[in-house]
Formats: sequence, C-alpha cells, structure tokens
Amino acid sequence: MKMTKSLKPHEVERDWILIDADGKTFGRILTEAATYLRGKHKPSFTPNVDCGDYVVIINAKKAKFSGNNKMEQKEYFRHSGYFGSTKSNKLSDMLENHTEKLYRLAVRGMLPKTKLGRQMLKKLKVYEGAEHPHTAQLNKGN
Repeated sequence: MKMTKSLKPHEVERDWILIDADGKTFGRILTEAATYLRGKHKPSFTPNVDCGDYVVIINAKKAKFSGNNKMEQKEYFRHSGYFGSTKSNKLSDMLENHTEKLYRLAVRGMLPKTKLGRQMLKKLKVYEGAEHPHTAQLNKGN
C-alpha cells in the first residue's frame, strides 16, 4: 500500500524565486508569493513544516492597483494600545515611503498566524527597483 511521505525539516530543499512586479496586479503578485513561501507548489508539501522557497520581488513600486480611487481611499491603520493612538497611512503614502512594509503586511495575512508563518515571512525579500543583492541565486520564477 502506498503511503504519503511527510517531509522532515532537514530534508527540505529551498529554491530562490524571482517575481517581477512591473505591470502586474498587486494582489496577484502577493498570492503567488504566499504560495511559494508556504511551499504549496511542491508535491512534497507538508502543512506542519516550513518547506517553502525564498521569494524576491523586484520593481515593487511599479505594481498596478485595481479600482479608481484605491490609492487615495484605502488606509492602513496601526494602534499602540493607548487611548487615542490610532494612526493611519494612505496606500499611496505606503507605496511611496514604506514599500517593503506594505508587501509584508499583505503577504502576512495570507500565511498561517503561528511561529511557522513568521518563519515563512522571513524568506520574503522586497526591492523597489530592478537591482537586488541575490544575483548568485538562480532565477526560477517569472
């Protein structure tokens, strides 16, 4: 009888995936990145093991956004826990000033909310331009 083989943490082989965000829709980029980070594209996927790959997103500022007024209407909130300390940033400000944080926030919502998810998120690298320091790795992505 054939049995499903569960992957052990030391048996995981990691690749480097390069995603070019130029001209692609923001949400589509994120779902692709989350799939690679989680490892669901591999036949040896095991839910309780971090078997995902490293993901490098380049040209992060050139992503497209759907919706007419989304850049001015969508806001990201943060709260310190004290009364009256709610602060917000518009999507256009986040894209201009905190591009990496914007991508991390969006991808984090698609990963497990556990230690395993935080471990997966560390393998996401976001760069605003086309240059990145990971040129020695193979470009196996899109």
